Amino acid sequence: MLLDVNVAFGVVLAVLLAVAAGVVAVARLGSPRDSLVAGLRAAVQLVAVSLVIGWVMRHLPLLLGFLLLMYGVAVWTAGRRVTRGGAGWWCAGVPIAAGVAPVVGTLVLTGLVPVRGVALIPVTGILIGGALTATVLGGRRALDELGNRWGEVEAGLAVGLGEREARLEVAREAASDALLPGLDQTRTVGLVTLPGAFVGMLLGGASPWEAGAVQLFVLVALMVVQAVAVAVVLELVARGRLVRGPAAAEGGKPGR
Repeated sequence: MLLDVNVAFGVVLAVLLAVAAGVVAVARLGSPRDSLVAGLRAAVQLVAVSLVIGWVMRHLPLLLGFLLLMYGVAVWTAGRRVTRGGAGWWCAGVPIAAGVAPVVGTLVLTGLVPVRGVALIPVTGILIGGALTATVLGGRRALDELGNRWGEVEAGLAVGLGEREARLEVAREAASDALLPGLDQTRTVGLVTLPGAFVGMLLGGASPWEAGAVQLFVLVALMVVQAVAVAVVLELVARGRLVRGPAAAEGGKPGR
């Protein structure tokens, strides 16, 4: 076992969470409450998942329902983060599904990932998590850039560009920044970090070669998922489907 779950584990975990919230507060990086709530939610959710996941993995309908739940939570989280509570948050489900569904479908149809919970849940979860991150970062960066440089969008309209094209010219480079974390993780794997899939395989008894092959597979699949998610979320922003606040109803300048 990698960590002993005992009193010391709980104390150290609580201290680390308090430190994270304290640094956020002192450096004015946002609300320290967000860090505390995120940590507590993670604890509750992981306890709940630990209790039910073994049962879910033995029944196909429950397995599919669990995967849909994962997707639904990702959509709600991404949509709220991108639109900041504005209308149309559900559109965030499009880039996540567009990135994840084809990859998971291909893996299942080719037999690389069997329709068993022990394989399908972690692989799909990793891919949904990657799509969620890419959608949030890409959508927020694109909308921020449009809000800051709306004059350039109007200038593009003035010289004959369509609204979609004018928005794309301004937002594309900013949205592409969402791919940087995944690219950096792939470039530095094994040199800076040993990602979860690799470590998990080793702890499960796999050879280093097998663990490395699985991790490489996951990283390449993640690059595909994230590239598709960013491309789709950028298109939705350019077409005015993902906007913030009042702009969702007005169809005008993105909300700040």
